[in-house]
Amino acid sequence: MTPTTRFLLPLLGLALLAETATAQTARPAAYSQRMADAFMTWHPDSMVIGKNKMAGWGYEQGLMMFAMERIWERTGDAKYFNYIKKNLDYSVQADGSILRYKQEDFNLDNMATGRALLLVSQMSVPGNEKYIKAVQYLRKQLDGQPRTKEGGFWHKKIYTNQMWLDGLYMAEPFYANYSQVFNQAAGFDDVAKQFALIEKHLVDAKTGLLYHGYDESKEQAWANKTTGQSPNFWDRGIGWYGMALVDVLDYFPANHPQRPMLIKALQRLAPALAKYQDPKTGTWSLVMAQEGRKGNYAEASGSSMFVYALAKGVRMGYLDKKYAEVAKKGYDGLLKTFVETEPTGALAFNGTVSVGGLGGKPYRDGSFEYYLTEPLRKNDLKGVGPFILASTEMEIAAEDKLGQGKTVGLDYYFNHETRKSPVTGEQEQWHYTWEERTHGGFWLWGNEFRELGAKTVAVPTAPTAASLKPLSVYIIVDPDSRKESPKPNYVQPADSKAITEWVKGGGTLVLLANDTANCEIKHFNELAKNFGVQFTNQSVNMVQGSQFEQGKVDLTSGKAVFKNAATAYIKELSVLSVAAPAQPLVTNNGKVIMATARLGKGKVFVLGDPWLYNEYTDGRKIPASFENFQAGKDLATWLLGK
Repeated sequence: MTPTTRFLLPLLGLALLAETATAQTARPAAYSQRMADAFMTWHPDSMVIGKNKMAGWGYEQGLMMFAMERIWERTGDAKYFNYIKKNLDYSVQADGSILRYKQEDFNLDNMATGRALLLVSQMSVPGNEKYIKAVQYLRKQLDGQPRTKEGGFWHKKIYTNQMWLDGLYMAEPFYANYSQVFNQAAGFDDVAKQFALIEKHLVDAKTGLLYHGYDESKEQAWANKTTGQSPNFWDRGIGWYGMALVDVLDYFPANHPQRPMLIKALQRLAPALAKYQDPKTGTWSLVMAQEGRKGNYAEASGSSMFVYALAKGVRMGYLDKKYAEVAKKGYDGLLKTFVETEPTGALAFNGTVSVGGLGGKPYRDGSFEYYLTEPLRKNDLKGVGPFILASTEMEIAAEDKLGQGKTVGLDYYFNHETRKSPVTGEQEQWHYTWEERTHGGFWLWGNEFRELGAKTVAVPTAPTAASLKPLSVYIIVDPDSRKESPKPNYVQPADSKAITEWVKGGGTLVLLANDTANCEIKHFNELAKNFGVQFTNQSVNMVQGSQFEQGKVDLTSGKAVFKNAATAYIKELSVLSVAAPAQPLVTNNGKVIMATARLGKGKVFVLGDPWLYNEYTDGRKIPASFENFQAGKDLATWLLGK
């Protein structure tokens, strides 16, 4: 950013800076959040590229929207989600058409923004039908995308017979995510094929690195006449590929036969990245395997991508833990080499190469000299986005030891409501599930457990000693009444016995009821009494409309659990009656709102409301003075602790 530009920051941008500075005074923000906040001051209205005056539809916007999504998931601050939606709304029309997008270009770069469409289409937002239509329209491009004879997507229609590393990130995470959301198993097979072809044609056996592109026809001037490969290893191209691998695995079914192939590809790449990391700075060079050649330099976007891929690979268990040190060294290098603090206190990001391609006009021959001709840019989206993603992974790595090796099970048996999915039209279980991103789901709370290192699973059957044994935490929420399910599964004596014995043996149990009009209390209380708790018929915090103060709960009496959150919003909750071994945790106005109990080696948390579902943790509805998102993280921390 030039001095002139800095002084011409829009007023909205300055306001965001002031807001960020105030927040940092109270609790210093992480680098991921600080960079995201700075980015929104540079692009306060929409993400613009080059000389454009409003949001376009391309991979750079898609990359940044995914980075913003991760910040939103880590903070529960709605401004990040709202920024994503605002940018989409510049392009997505009411009928699902997309401005400035031409399907007939068959350009894989245009797929990357589809992940943001998938996010918003699954959430409770007004008129979300247009996002569903838009994401389906975008997906149709892949049906007609030109392919190589082996079935690999051409990078663009104008780049005939060519597969580029870039295209794997542009298309495959979206394609895999779409296949998951819309239950299209064949999509996963096709995604796996794209990676298999890259592994076949672009991996260099000697270095373990990947060439930038492959021309099946071998007609391009840049293509090796024997292999079809381009001549060099471009760091950002390899970075796109590494990020694509760790991201598609988020959506791939655990039992898919090609999932091990994807993990193996990442495991093959990791040693090569470690080998070519600069031992002094921790960064990586623009043209890899030629680090000492004159003119070569440390490049920011590829270095950030490598940190992200390695750190996430370790966190998800795909890579040996030794690569955590490679990622940490790389991240330290990012901070020292590329991150700058402006006079305002905001962050900036230097050292991103503007572009890198093959062919075209003027012709790009893929030579070492060509890559060095592309200019460097400050605060380029292709560097800022991966830096934010790398930062989130390093921040998670600093706190995810607590839950490692632990599994958090959420009951899908006593709570088993079904509906017709508003996205796919198929029947699905909903209401207080891990998967659900709409208001009534536990997506964000589940993510807090996962980022603390734990695994989250559904428990679709009645509790038994065998089904509970793998769990460290078991959560039962709002058991169904006949109003909610035609054949509800009531808590039976055998269920209570199995759960109680499991707690005595060291399990951690969470019981979340609801007000008596919306929960099957009678049988649930038969379980709760084993721990000294009863959900009473008295309901409090009966909120009228948007008078949110009526739902205020002071958490300060519960510091044993809520180390950071002081105030929560909980409406229409059942007051608790407490006797030994339970004890009150949070009491407001003489009423016991939350209780805990110790029994044998285990512990129990009880509350008469589901309170941590997305509607009240995603920051979009209740005032910021309520700290439900932080309270959810505090509770998850306590549940996973000894």
